[in-house]
Amino acid sequence: MSKTVLILGANSDVAKEATLLYLEKGYQVIAASRSTAAIESFMEAKKVSDSRLTICYFDAIAFETHVAFYASLPAKPHIVVYAAGFQVTNEQALTDWEGCYRMMQVHYAGAVSIINIIVNDKGNEHLERIIGLSSLSGVRGRKSNFIYGSTKAAFTQYLAGMRQYLFARKVVVNVIVAGYIRSKMTAGLDLPESLLMEPSFIANEIVNAGNGFTIVPGIKWKLIYQVLRLMPEKLAARLP
Repeated sequence: MSKTVLILGANSDVAKEATLLYLEKGYQVIAASRSTAAIESFMEAKKVSDSRLTICYFDAIAFETHVAFYASLPAKPHIVVYAAGFQVTNEQALTDWEGCYRMMQVHYAGAVSIINIIVNDKGNEHLERIIGLSSLSGVRGRKSNFIYGSTKAAFTQYLAGMRQYLFARKVVVNVIVAGYIRSKMTAGLDLPESLLMEPSFIANEIVNAGNGFTIVPGIKWKLIYQVLRLMPEKLAARLP
């Protein structure tokens, strides 16, 4: 039997491309999202009619439903991908608590809730990998997006600790620290075209993740990542 991949937040542009790639590689895929109809439409447009694909409802911030959701899965996952996302501008987050709090819930609290449930299922002996989609915005606080960035930083640190926690069980944990992605979340933002990455490019990094923890897709973004990490505070304070 083929291995099973559980993709949480499966309606993201990256997650949908990852679903296609996993299916091409012969995996069983459980695509979980609030937007099940959108995933079905995407798969129809791509002419995907595969018995190995299961689409089901999952709400990252409906914490009280997570235990039942996991128990209802048609198969226990070998690989888990958390790609749920939500974003409001920093200006909005500073004044709109509902939007601000939702980012925290989707990027961090929801991830912690469902991943904790998954890793505590000791009966799933074939769990082998957990992959989280994070962001370069979480590497260094910047005045233009520090609230969004803080939610991604928290998620990255959770995954870092989970990697150590699961080491004895030989479960690999990866974090995808991505830069700007051409997606519905970034549509309308004034971003440099030369730095935009296609969802399919990020999806390929997910599906082919190795054993290292931090994966930064794209040569340009690898350089930016290192600069952000090592930049002195007096220079970082001048960043937009």
